[in-house]
Amino acid sequence: MSGAGSVALLLVVVVANPVAAGAQVISGTASAVDGDSLVVDGQKVRLFGIDAPEYTQTCKRGDETWDCGRAAKEKLSALVAGTIVECRRVSVDSYGRAVSTCMAGPEDLNRTMVEQGWAVAYREFSADYVGAEQHAKRNGLGIWAGEFELPSDYRASQLPREPELRGQFVRPRRTAPAGLSSCVIKGNRNRRGQWIYHLPGMPYYEATRPEEMFCTEAEAQAAGYRRAIVRP
Repeated sequence: MSGAGSVALLLVVVVANPVAAGAQVISGTASAVDGDSLVVDGQKVRLFGIDAPEYTQTCKRGDETWDCGRAAKEKLSALVAGTIVECRRVSVDSYGRAVSTCMAGPEDLNRTMVEQGWAVAYREFSADYVGAEQHAKRNGLGIWAGEFELPSDYRASQLPREPELRGQFVRPRRTAPAGLSSCVIKGNRNRRGQWIYHLPGMPYYEATRPEEMFCTEAEAQAAGYRRAIVRP
């Protein structure tokens, strides 16, 4: 085949088969499904590395119970309204949604939702938004203005009544690496949204179900946990 023929054939192949990288980007108008899920240009998208209250979830501020799940959806809706959203796919979840980092113009949607207190950093999958979460927690923003149940805990509590939630972003809890017997510090998040770690010998150590295990107190603190208070 001549050089000209080869070039022509190559052009046909390129037109018929867009580069794979292009398939990793989803762009278009968007609508919010809840505080961490979108439909972008007709495709379902799950925001990577964050976890917002479920739409039916409630939180507390003092004696007041409020619809924090609905409020999180409304916040995400406001962020995407009237703009083109561009999402870069990281992976695909068990529901076929594109797990992505998304921008609405200059706005980083994943980071903004956590930084403003409408979602938590989903540490089981990424530490990218831990700093943003700590900002929201320090300033009492969004759900951090009161008490709340972690969205993952809420989903688990609803499974007997809502089996369609089963399998949503669940993976085994992190345990100490094999051979590292010093990784015995238990990190646990309670229903008030507090992150507490327990050392061997502390009163509730044996009864604590760890969500994460740490080798040192410094590692636990860097992940946002505080030491359990032992009262006399």
